[in-house]
Parts: sequence; structure tokens; C-alpha cells
Amino acid sequence: MSQMNFTSLLILSLTIFGFLGSVEPRSRARAYIETQCKTTLYFDLCVKTLLPFANKNELPSPHKLAQITLTTCLAKTRFTMAYVDIVAKQLNKTKNPGEYQALEDCLYQIKNGVNQITLSVKELQQMGKDGEENFSWHESNVQSWVSAALSDATTCIDGILVDEVESKEKNMIKAKFLNVKQLASNSIALFTRFTARHRASRAIKNP
Repeated sequence: MSQMNFTSLLILSLTIFGFLGSVEPRSRARAYIETQCKTTLYFDLCVKTLLPFANKNELPSPHKLAQITLTTCLAKTRFTMAYVDIVAKQLNKTKNPGEYQALEDCLYQIKNGVNQITLSVKELQQMGKDGEENFSWHESNVQSWVSAALSDATTCIDGILVDEVESKEKNMIKAKFLNVKQLASNSIALFTRFTARHRASRAIKNP
């Protein structure tokens, strides 16, 4: 084999092995995230939300994944609230009471949702830090608040998808609220997975 051919083969081999070495950790991270997301209703959204936080050096714990999803849900809810507020103010200037009231009612619901998810994020962060005896209490609070936020998002969608709001704004607001609703649903699923894994781990340690 000529020196040139050997060198070319060596470079090709190193390239292939380097590529495989970079693909393997990504595949492992994706497989892990897909396993964690399998209990969610919105699997693709779950993977898209969590995959950026998984890498070859660290695979987030179920607790961390629940925090990531819930924090993402909070950020999207706040963004949606800001958007609805802007649209409502614009409609108020047009002196159209039907459109304005429909969005004002929705804005009230989404503000409640922001408060509930904010409380849930804080509660989830506290879980495991103040004793096992408080775990169930924190769990109940998170489930109640996120479920309430999910209900608020559903109420908003039902309330504004009527004839008062013009089609363009309807579709934009609907898309944003559906995203919030889906993230809230996934948050509950991942939180439930985390609490179940936590209890199973405790049972093994303390049979």
C-alpha cells in the first residue's frame, strides 16, 4: 500500500471512529430522555424540551427533568400572558367590548396559572430538602397547583375560541395556550414519574 493510500485510510478511519464516538453519547442521551418521556401525552414535545439538558457527562435525574419541564411551562405561560395582555390592550382601543372582555377573562385565568406554576416550581425545588415526612405534602401541593393551571389553560381556550375574537388572533392565542396546556400535562406526568421513582428508591433503602 502506498504511503498516500495508507494516510488516506488512516484519516478516514479516525474520522469514522470520531463520528461514532460523538454519536454514541448523543444516542445514549436521547434514549434516556425518550424513556423518561414515554408516560407523557405529548411525547415529541417532551423530548424536544428535555434533550438539550442531557449530555454525555450528565443525564438529569427524574427530579431534575420534572423541574426543567415545569420551569419551561412557567416561562411559556408568562410569555403567553404578556402576549394576551398586549392583544387585549389593542382590542380595548378599538372599543369592541365583546372581544376585549373575552381576552380579559382569559387574562385573569392565565395570571392565576402563572401564580400556581410559580408556587409549584418553588415547591418542587424544596422536595427532599426538609425531610421525608414533608414529601407527600409537597407532592400534593404540586399536583394540585399544576392541575389547576392546566384547567385554567383549558378554560382560556374554551373561552376565547368563540366568535368574539377574529380568526388571526384566535389561531395565535390558541397555539400558545395549547403549548402551555401540553407542557403542563407533561409536567404532571414527569412529576408523577419522579415521585414514584423516589418512593421505590426509599422502599429499597428502607425495606
